[in-house]
Amino acid sequence: MSFGIMGINTIKKLEQTVVKFLNFDGWNLEWTGDGYKHYDACGFTRKGNPCVIEMKFRNKYYEDKMLEKSKYDSLMKMDKEVVKLYFVNDPKGNFLYWLNTIELPKPKEMYCPDTTLWTKKRLLKPVYLLKENQATRINLN
Repeated sequence: MSFGIMGINTIKKLEQTVVKFLNFDGWNLEWTGDGYKHYDACGFTRKGNPCVIEMKFRNKYYEDKMLEKSKYDSLMKMDKEVVKLYFVNDPKGNFLYWLNTIELPKPKEMYCPDTTLWTKKRLLKPVYLLKENQATRINLN
């Protein structure tokens, strides 16, 4: 699934679609992407556990899925009872990482956009490169 160059409105629609899909599968989520939170959805898993989900939509496939350390740190500061999830969509699939229980690799420094608003300016940021086999694979089609 490729979306070409994605604008903010496209990203918001994709986030809302993921929330609807998961809710159809028994989750109870609310999209929060219109605010300035460190996650894009919150609510409850299928098992009724409180959760938050950070989402990323990539136009290009990368074997390792990048998660900025600052985003991870912000999520992990939340209550221990909250399930922290990282959803990544790329041309080869949908990957859901359960951050509470994942074994993280050592952070690496990579050049990333200085904001998520599609700027050309890049900064060196610490990131985690997550392996696909650490995720639950979800098929939306």
